[in-house]
Parts: sequence; C-alpha cells; structure tokens
Amino acid sequence: MRDDNASPDEPGTSTDRSGLSRRSFLTAAAALGLLPAGGRAFAEDKLLTFEKPRAFSFDLLADQARRMAMQPYIETKSRDPKVLDQIDFDAHWKIKYRPEATLEVADGSAPVRLFHLGRYFQLPVGIHVVDGDKSRELRYDPVVFEMPEDSPARKLPKDIGYAGLRVMAPDQKTDWLAFLGAAYFRSAGELNQYGLSARALAIDVAMPTPEEFPRFTDYYLERSTTPGHELVITCLIDSPRMTGVFRMDVGKHGPVVMDIDSRFFARDKIDRVGLAPLTSMFWFSETDRPDRIDWRPEVHDSDGLALWTGSNERIWRPLNNPPMVRTSSFADRGPKGFGLLQRDRSFANYQDDGVFYEKRPTVWIEPKGDWGAGEVQLVEIPTDDEIHDNIVVYWVSEKPVGRGDEIPLSYRLTWSKDEPHPAEVSTVTATRIGRGGIPGQPRPKGVMKFAIDFDGGYVAKLDRDAKGVEAVVNASRGELSNIECYSVKIGTAWRMTFDIKADDPEPVDLRAYLKSGDQTLTETWLYQFLPEPDSAA
Repeated sequence: MRDDNASPDEPGTSTDRSGLSRRSFLTAAAALGLLPAGGRAFAEDKLLTFEKPRAFSFDLLADQARRMAMQPYIETKSRDPKVLDQIDFDAHWKIKYRPEATLEVADGSAPVRLFHLGRYFQLPVGIHVVDGDKSRELRYDPVVFEMPEDSPARKLPKDIGYAGLRVMAPDQKTDWLAFLGAAYFRSAGELNQYGLSARALAIDVAMPTPEEFPRFTDYYLERSTTPGHELVITCLIDSPRMTGVFRMDVGKHGPVVMDIDSRFFARDKIDRVGLAPLTSMFWFSETDRPDRIDWRPEVHDSDGLALWTGSNERIWRPLNNPPMVRTSSFADRGPKGFGLLQRDRSFANYQDDGVFYEKRPTVWIEPKGDWGAGEVQLVEIPTDDEIHDNIVVYWVSEKPVGRGDEIPLSYRLTWSKDEPHPAEVSTVTATRIGRGGIPGQPRPKGVMKFAIDFDGGYVAKLDRDAKGVEAVVNASRGELSNIECYSVKIGTAWRMTFDIKADDPEPVDLRAYLKSGDQTLTETWLYQFLPEPDSAA
C-alpha cells in the first residue's frame, strides 16, 4: 500500500496511469534535499557547486523552446539503464539527501531538496538557481547523497544528474510539493496529504495511438516577488511533438496556490492536446460499490469532477471505474473553472489510517483570460486496485493544433480542502445506487434506483415541509419512474430519488437537479450509468 504522506525518511510512491499505458514513478518522498539561505543562491561550498552564470528570463526560455520546436526532436536516453534498473523502490529510499546540501532560494520559507535517479525515472534534469537576470546550473555530485555501501547508485557515473526536486516545509521535516517524472507535479495541499497529480500537458490521452509524455528537462528556481508566495519554478518542456515553457509562482498559506503562465510550441500536428491536466485515482465509493472487493467502504483520491461553466452553471459529475476506457466531453465556452474534488471528508467513510483518503487535496483550475470554446474531457480507465491512477481530466480547445502553432495558457491552480469558489446553489453530497421498486413489493427486473443528496446553499435554508420543491431528471435513454424529492429527517440535506430501466448495457447519461418555481436550488448532477448486462435484460 502506498504512503502518500511520506516523511523525508519514508518515500511515498505513486503510479501514473494517465493514458492507455501505465507509467510508474515515485513522487513526493525519498530522502532528498536542495535550496541554501537567501543571498547565498550562488554561494559554493564543499557540497554544492555551480556552472557559470547565463542570462535568464521567461521570454528567453520561451524563445529557446520556440527554436527547439523548429528542430527535429532528439531523444534523451538513459546513460546507464542496467544500473538504474537495480535502484528499485527499496534501494531508492535508502539513498538520503544530505540536509546540509539543502538550497534556500526563498529565505528559508521553501527549502528545496533533490531526488536521485532510479528505475522509474532514469532521465536527468537540469537544476538552475536564478538570481535577477542570471541563472547558474547546479553541478551534480554524488557527495550530496548518503548511500549504503552496497547501493547500486555507487556504480553510476559521477555526473549522472538529478531526477527531480521537492519543496520542504520551513522545518524541513516534511515536503509539500514534488516534481518527479515526465511533466508531473504534486502537492500535499491544505491538509498535508499527497493524492492526485497535475501535469503541464497531456498529448493524445485515450487515443488509438500511444500517449506522448512531455517532460520537464530543466527547472529554474527563484524567490517569488508576489506577496504571499514563496517560490517561482520555471520549467523547460520537450517531447517528440511539443516544446514549451511552464512557469509556476507558488505560495502555501493554507491552500497551495500556483499562478501558472505557459507557452507551448507544436513541432507537428497533434490530434488531442490536453491543457491543464489532472490525474487521479478512483477505485470505488458508496455510489456503486462491488461486493467484497475490499474491506474499506471507499477508496479514491477524488470522488468527482466539478465544473463551473461559462454560462454560470455548476455541475457535479461523480467518478466511475468503468469496465472499459470511457471518455466524456463537456462542451463550454469561456469556462470559469473545473477540477477534481475530494468532497467526502469523513474518516468513517474510508477507515484507512495509513493513507488517509479523507485528507486528499481538492485541485481546482481557474482560467485566466478567455479560453474560448472547447470542452473539458474526462477519461475514466478501468482499475482493479488503488495503485493505479485511472482518472484524467483536461481542457481541449476547439482550435486544432498544427505544426508551428503556439499555445499560450494562463491559469491558477489551487490545492485545497474545498472548492476555492463555493457556489450559492446546494452541492451534491452523496450518490447511491440500488435495486429499484418499492420495499415490500416484488422488485421489477432491470430497474435500478438512484438516491442523490444535496446539502448546503439554498436547500439547507428550506423548511422540512417546504412546498414547491421539484426534482428535474432527464435520461439519454431508458424509462424513468418514481421521481421524488424530500427533506432528509436528520440534518439539512434534501434527497432526490428515481428509478430507471435500461434496455441494454450501453451507457445511460443522466442529468438532474432540484428547483423551486423558476429558481434552481442545486448544482446539476450528471452521471454516466453503466447498467450490468443481466440487470438490463
């Protein structure tokens, strides 16, 4: 079982399964270290040495990425794969980054430490420290790591390079931000518990062709000048069909907030470019729990996709673990935000005191400027265990991407306990499915009952016997019946229930909300119901 809140001495693991292939990489854990006190960014000591200064700015790095896109892609290959393959999870976490080698780019508020290469991340990255309009690259030296005498890492070249970095808390006992593998990054968020991942770019997810994984090749670290922020991390991106620069201005005061500015440059035509992608894990919840699959009531990093559309509609789409890869698209123009949320915050609903799923971050994407027309795409991939990330969500512009195209994109990424912009309308708090019909009477074959709870917002202010509250339910196919709504006798929630009979096992798209007269009381609940073959007969 993975520990996603690992201490510096106990590395956590995460597995990236964001496309049709499943890619493994360690995330915020292994014992490592990087950032020296403010004013010492270029100071050299017996552990840390730097290359000569070079001119640096976001625009200069963007120009470099643009020039790269005009040239053929040159694949970076592992220099010593036989040795690196020996550095598995157990061997990797025994390699400790020396605390005295920690870099302090941000006056102690965001110490940075480095990851060693290993089996799952064999390509080195450049680590650069920025001071004004100059940057210097940190030289690799194995002396910054403590290694067991029998560690395979001792056989590697003395200039093999670093794998990634993580940002520590000021006391350096835990980390809260990690970059390791491809163009992925994770934060422990407001509740200090790692969960889902973000990445800079997703190319051809769930397409007939293999997914392409752009990677951060270089990291540039500098102190933030934004009030309330600590660190700016600017990354150079490369892949066979895309290059780019990705700048994150990061602050952690409660929620972790990243103001992101990026530019991407296409080397070639790309059928599906996923912007602002998130990757998560959903195995099962109370919604449609398989019998005896696991002793815990629920297992997931996120339980739903939330959308705030350009037309101001609030939407909640509970996640599925489907029998085959499913892609759902939500067309929009000028979206106000979207994200993968962990709404269920009750330990009693998970009962896991090892990985604390109730503390996993909610991650919200807030566009800056007008993103125009396009769609949010949700990809759900089958999984039979919690070690596989099987959920991906991203924005796809309606404008196709061709060779030579430039894509500018800016947004705010927030890792928090709750949505950063709560809605006035009531939100979905539970979705449950069971046998249809009426208790005590013969159950109709092939009929399933849905029960959706709404709470907070408008319905929480209603009297229990309020009149005129109406359930609005629509289905893409099938027969709806027994549609009701009522106040739950405990608490302030209102419940909607309905039955549906589907004629075959093909997906059924459901849409529902509560209203009173012309007033919409709740967010819109969307669900892709997957009838079981025998129940649909």
